[in-house]
Amino acid sequence: QVQVVESGGDLVQAGGSLRLSCADSETIFSINVVGWYQQAPGKQRDLVASIWPGGVTYYVDSVKGRFTISRDNAKNTVYLQMNSLKPDDTAVYFCNLPYNTALPWGQGTQVTVSS
Repeated sequence: QVQVVESGGDLVQAGGSLRLSCADSETIFSINVVGWYQQAPGKQRDLVASIWPGGVTYYVDSVKGRFTISRDNAKNTVYLQMNSLKPDDTAVYFCNLPYNTALPWGQGTQVTVSS
């Protein structure tokens, strides 16, 4: 069964940066649109950034200009560079396929931003 593994989360001060990584155990990411999702405590899981196989990207307004999604198709890995972090960015971050049948969800990676 395909596995999705997110990593890179940490406790960081407001204004700091983190780089998240997400990999799948097969080659599914390399040929699909992949998205990063944000789930804050007590809230639903929301898509915040997506990247197409060719590199086209999409961001929700709340992260536009601060987050950058990128991919390495050879490594089946998608990254999320998070800059100028705010306490409101505190959440568990997941990745999956926003426009295809979802893969089994990974455990996510916790990002905590202190003020």
